[in-house]
Amino acid sequence: MTSATAAGASPAPASPAPAAPRGRKSVTGTRKLVAALFLLPALVLLGALVVYPIGYSIVRSFYDSSGDHFAGFDNYRALFTDDGIRTALKNNVIWVVFAPTVATALGLVFAVLTERVRWGTAFKLVVFMPMAISMLAAGIIFRLVYDQDPDKGVANAVWVGVHDTFAQSSAFPKAHPGRNSPLAPDHGGFLTTAPVHTGQWVALPLVGVAPDQMPDGAKRAVRANPEPGKITGTAWQDFTRGKGVGTLGGVDASELGYDGMRVEAVKDGKVVASAKAAADGTFTLPAEADGARLRLPAENFKAPYNGVDWLGPSLVTPAIIGAYVWMWAGFAMVLIAAGLAGVPRELLEAARVDGANEWQVFRRITVPLLAPVLAVVAVTLMINVLKIFDLVFIIAPGSSQDDANVLALELYRKGFSEGRPGVASAIAVFLLLLVIPVMLFNMRRLRREVRR
Repeated sequence: MTSATAAGASPAPASPAPAAPRGRKSVTGTRKLVAALFLLPALVLLGALVVYPIGYSIVRSFYDSSGDHFAGFDNYRALFTDDGIRTALKNNVIWVVFAPTVATALGLVFAVLTERVRWGTAFKLVVFMPMAISMLAAGIIFRLVYDQDPDKGVANAVWVGVHDTFAQSSAFPKAHPGRNSPLAPDHGGFLTTAPVHTGQWVALPLVGVAPDQMPDGAKRAVRANPEPGKITGTAWQDFTRGKGVGTLGGVDASELGYDGMRVEAVKDGKVVASAKAAADGTFTLPAEADGARLRLPAENFKAPYNGVDWLGPSLVTPAIIGAYVWMWAGFAMVLIAAGLAGVPRELLEAARVDGANEWQVFRRITVPLLAPVLAVVAVTLMINVLKIFDLVFIIAPGSSQDDANVLALELYRKGFSEGRPGVASAIAVFLLLLVIPVMLFNMRRLRREVRR
């Protein structure tokens, strides 16, 4: 017993135990109900715009075109027996393999190279700008880019310019002999009907070339002076406008020479001499040409090179993939650049200090560290190309649309052009089945990255 107790002091009252916290209730009900109310509009939209169409497509894929009779798996069997669908499936494989790979590779190259230049931000902006336009607009742009006419299509204008730099096309594709001509057709070219001899002037008149299509260097045609021991002649545009205006078969003051026209002397089927006409159309052959016949070979009249048929059956799919890469390389570049910003610079500098060159640093350090980002970009683009429709529908002309066909386009054609909604629904379900594994793979990678 303590002294305080002994003195009769009463002990201090014990403090009361804290009351149990009372459950808090929202004025509108429980938290679960509030959450459900907030989610309800999104769930309704999700059900109306996603779940219901998917369910209806699955059900519709088992019925015939009328929708009244159960067809079983006949529509799915058509996926592997219909020629159009098989072509579309083959093209989709090409798209999935090449389009994401090329777009991701270009995005990686752009992201790495623009890190070290001052104008890198401006370059990234320019590369990313195509993402701001719709697929419809991009399709119209590239339909013009790939136009067959070099005067309209940029791709062929460049291609023809490069080709003509190394292999000049003929300036006289439509030239041909006129009335009472001394020339006769010969294997795509023209041959004089009679042999020629030294000291003789030979006239080689042609017609058919429009004045504005004559070579820029062409000058007024002149009659070549005969020379002893040689054969001289003139190849010119014998343009006779009417009676009393110009002389048929004669060189007139208003007529132009065929600048660069090749002339060959042929004996017994062999070329014994050759010459090129000057700007005024005159040419001279040596004495070896005596007794030969003169030939204007076919190379003088070949049609000008008209470029590549980008939208023809063999190149239409690669051409459209090029348009897609133009649009989506910027998307890949931006994502990869964001991943590149998180790469530890110490690792890169340490590798350089150890003697690694830039290619080794890029291949053995930068790319492995960016592997998760590259995988996400590539898989996202794979999902995107599985649904590609707009570019193919707009860019591919009707003559080669069958060759450029993809599953999404074939779905549209089967459902709206051919009136086979059952087969179209089967294609839609098949596309969904193709996309789901890729989506799940992408989601797993994203979750793995979040955990890190």
